Amino acid sequence: MTAAKSADRLHSQIAFAKEIDKEKTIERRTLLSDASRFENDAEHAWHAALMAIVLSEYANEDIDLFKTVTMLLIHDIVEIDAGDTYAYDEQGQASHFEREQKAANRLFGLLPADQKQFFLSLWQEFEERKTPEAKFARCLDNFQPTMLNDATGGEMWKRNGIKLSQVLQRNEPSALGSKALWDYSLEHFIRPHVGEELKNE
Repeated sequence: MTAAKSADRLHSQIAFAKEIDKEKTIERRTLLSDASRFENDAEHAWHAALMAIVLSEYANEDIDLFKTVTMLLIHDIVEIDAGDTYAYDEQGQASHFEREQKAANRLFGLLPADQKQFFLSLWQEFEERKTPEAKFARCLDNFQPTMLNDATGGEMWKRNGIKLSQVLQRNEPSALGSKALWDYSLEHFIRPHVGEELKNE
């Protein structure tokens, strides 16, 4: 690699590093465990990635942990452009993939071609939820906010009038990545807050 090419590559990588700092400004609809404020996308990604390292033994299948952690660290970078879509916003969910795909092309496009392809492929793999790594990463993407919601007494579900059927539709696919974590979430994070609807669903 020539000095000029090396400098161009580094310049692109630094430009990407600066741009993704904006992820810290994207507010989610999940309260911190002490309910003092909403978390941001970067905090969510860090938390879920670290949880993947701690909880990887509960994945249904053997996983490449580095790949899984990388997926979790990058999966919401697209929200720098696309914004956060609340999990239970049906109208927003209908268009979120198209918005996020456009964002992925721009943001990962700041990188050198090889790294653009690496991150874009990994982001798409996460979205498709077909590989063991993607299934487990998506499980933790659901598990983490549900855990925080439980820590605040189900506050955000109460504020938004969320029903058991909505929570199950959103979270049941978590079992594809980890049956153990899905069972734990259902018993300890979900039923205590929307379990009273079981008779009516």
